[in-house]
Amino acid sequence: MSELAARWAATRAAVDQACRAAGRAPSEVTLVAVSKLHPASAIDEVVGAGATDVGENYVQELLGKQASVTTAPRWHFIGRLQRNKARQIAGKVALIHAVDSLELAVELDQRATARQAILLAVNVADETTKSGIALADAPALVDAVAALPNLRLDGFMTLPPPDDDPTPHFAALRALRDRLATPARPLPHLSMGMSSDFASAIACGATLVRIGTAIFGARPTPA
Repeated sequence: MSELAARWAATRAAVDQACRAAGRAPSEVTLVAVSKLHPASAIDEVVGAGATDVGENYVQELLGKQASVTTAPRWHFIGRLQRNKARQIAGKVALIHAVDSLELAVELDQRATARQAILLAVNVADETTKSGIALADAPALVDAVAALPNLRLDGFMTLPPPDDDPTPHFAALRALRDRLATPARPLPHLSMGMSSDFASAIACGATLVRIGTAIFGARPTPA
């Protein structure tokens, strides 16, 4: 087994164990392998080892890797998306994790040729250095986005402050989803948790965990 395959297997096993510790089935949590700055060949290797979902942070990097891989994972765009690049991503990925404004949602809706699944990025900690909507603004934005015909709102994502206990932030996002979900609008997904805190996220209800370093190793230094 290669080092990458071993890293993938160990990470998947750790996620499964966190699910069982939380009283959840491992099938409830999708492990998104974040390949930021790693080559397309590394994606092929990890997919060959069993990964099904791959996340990228940058538009041009994602498009380049899509053209280079020999495998066919489900692609996730997990970085901040600028409105002027929405046309390049709409319809190219299974899920866009970080829609942070109605303006961006409208742009994606206009560019999508089929229903594009998205999550709303919520700035739970109200950090001035991060994008994302405030908790208080989420209900109105959920209603507005749900009315756009070419988008499917699947839930929320968040990224807690690196020096905070992540659990209260994850719990707040779960509470927001539970409050706003309806039978007609179930909002099934919570994208939260990375290499250092996925166990806490899973205990709080994460359905998608975004893990890069634990799988691919340290990121290469950009050229």
